[in-house]
Amino acid sequence: MNKRLPNCARCPYEMAERICRKQDGNSPKSCPTTNKNELIKETIKAYEKPDLREFARLASIQEGEGYADRELGYAFVKPIKPRILEIIEFANRMNYKRLGLAFCSGLAREAKVVEKILSGKGFEIVSVICKVGRIPKETIDVHDHEKIAIGEFEPMCNPILQAMVLNDEKTEFNIMLGLCVGHDSLFFKYAEAPCTVLAAKDRVLGHNPLAAIYNIDSYYRALK
Repeated sequence: MNKRLPNCARCPYEMAERICRKQDGNSPKSCPTTNKNELIKETIKAYEKPDLREFARLASIQEGEGYADRELGYAFVKPIKPRILEIIEFANRMNYKRLGLAFCSGLAREAKVVEKILSGKGFEIVSVICKVGRIPKETIDVHDHEKIAIGEFEPMCNPILQAMVLNDEKTEFNIMLGLCVGHDSLFFKYAEAPCTVLAAKDRVLGHNPLAAIYNIDSYYRALK
């Protein structure tokens, strides 16, 4: 392993003792907080842009207000808000009115509930399903034996069109709900408005990908 390549996931120090958390904290040779001074200066300069600074400020406030008992000290704080509520609150903080919802057809039921919740909170919702456009998978050179529905017509997931539809409708903030691995990447790449994730797809684990990580020493030990 390259010991100078940033790898915070392998930092040997306790979280509270890391240099990214305290001024006189510890750091390994790979630490970007100690090694990337020029980039740190660039980010501080980026935050001087009023719109970006305000976005980051309100996101940080949203983070803090997701915990109760802060006045008792960091060791006593506890989370109090689910992600859907945080998305609603942050959108209100930013004064967003029109939200985009890009969702997978496999989560159409969940998307219907989410749309109803957001609409009920006064937002104007533009929602787009992954199969929008009904473009056959053969268009991107997917062979019949590579499809899910072998021997049948099957439309491709179209995250680029999902993004373009939301762009065309001038959404202010986009919410991604369960797009496939790779498709989510294309959506993020082409979406013009800021984006957030309500849920990441995991067909096996009920859209809770971390369940495999939590069970890495037992049922999912083969991943190691």
